[in-house]
Amino acid sequence: MNEIGVIMGSDSDLKVMEDAVKVLRQFNLNYEVKISSAHRALERTVDWVKAFETQGGKLIIAAAGLAAHLPGVVAGATILPVIGVPMRSGALEGIDALYSIVQMPPGIPVATVGIGAARNAALLAVQILATQDQALSIKVKEYRAEMLKDLEAKDEALQVRMKEIKS
Repeated sequence: MNEIGVIMGSDSDLKVMEDAVKVLRQFNLNYEVKISSAHRALERTVDWVKAFETQGGKLIIAAAGLAAHLPGVVAGATILPVIGVPMRSGALEGIDALYSIVQMPPGIPVATVGIGAARNAALLAVQILATQDQALSIKVKEYRAEMLKDLEAKDEALQVRMKEIKS
């Protein structure tokens, strides 16, 4: 069973969305990746969302640029949590996509991450699933501890460098 669905409107989004897939793999989660469109393939998109939900999917990450309707269409077709990833594109470099995704009408929420922040979308998905999965919760805590360790090592190297500069 695929727990997380990752859907994007175009194969040009894949380069960014691969960051989400890498995180899902890192946490050993089952996922499905799909290209579909809120505009060019509406029925196909809604059919996939409904099938994913029926098959036991738990959460969907949806990426879109420009008018960025895909996350909202997905959210309108399911009660599963949806995380929107605005893609950097067009004249506004993703600001239009960010506003489109974050400004959903009342009653149809889409959690939204920063422009191109597929990695954060996947981490948020992992954290949501971890609320119901103790083993996954432990993995998230270990991941955070590794981040802290990396930060401390970088700070230690900086402090050594600062001492060298002062001398």
